Amino acid sequence: MRIGWIILLITAIANAESARTPVIVELFTSEGCSSCPAADLLLSHLQQAQPVAGAQVISLSEHVDYWNQLGWTDPFSSPGFSERQRQYAAAIRGDGVYTPQMVVDGKTQFVGSDSQKALRAIAEAAKAQKAAVGLRCGASTSSLAVQIDNAPGADADVALAITENGLQSNVTRGENRGRVMAHAGVTRRLTVIGHAKKQAFEAEPKLVVEKNWKRENLWAVVFLQDRASRRILGAGQMAISACAAN
Repeated sequence: MRIGWIILLITAIANAESARTPVIVELFTSEGCSSCPAADLLLSHLQQAQPVAGAQVISLSEHVDYWNQLGWTDPFSSPGFSERQRQYAAAIRGDGVYTPQMVVDGKTQFVGSDSQKALRAIAEAAKAQKAAVGLRCGASTSSLAVQIDNAPGADADVALAITENGLQSNVTRGENRGRVMAHAGVTRRLTVIGHAKKQAFEAEPKLVVEKNWKRENLWAVVFLQDRASRRILGAGQMAISACAAN
């Protein structure tokens, strides 16, 4: 009888986890920004604790490059993330470009260290109906099979992000001089792998992993994003370590 109850409990937990709606939480941050460590810590907590019922938080830490000229060059920064932030500023028409800035499902933006706004925005985003994004290891070595069902038929990009956990820097200059900064969900690469206009989408992109990235800490994140509004219409993720090495 006791074993039966344990099985039922495990099944209930698994069903509860599968019922969670993926929500993309992006943080525009920089190691050169003294206000950013608190936001980095919040993003890490959201990713690890998964504190919002019904939501599966998928974190993307995107390090901008416009702080690099002020004393410290962020090793994870990219001009592509700065441009992505500008695109959000134009679409959302909020407070413009700043750090730390958190964007939930491409729809809601706020100061990245504001935990209460983050929890409310994630809970609200989890209520939206999303396209189903299925991911599995591809047929070829180091590829990812992507299948999106029930897409809304909007003019949308399908994006692939590779993120890495467990990263840190010993900052020796700039506003965070003397601090050891830890990061979770650092976006190593973000590319558009296709364009979805129909109800279904399939692709098998190659997972390109650099030698200095720790494969056991890498995740593949795929999301569907409306081109005009920038809203996230569906998302999924899986550990890259589950697939064959290069």
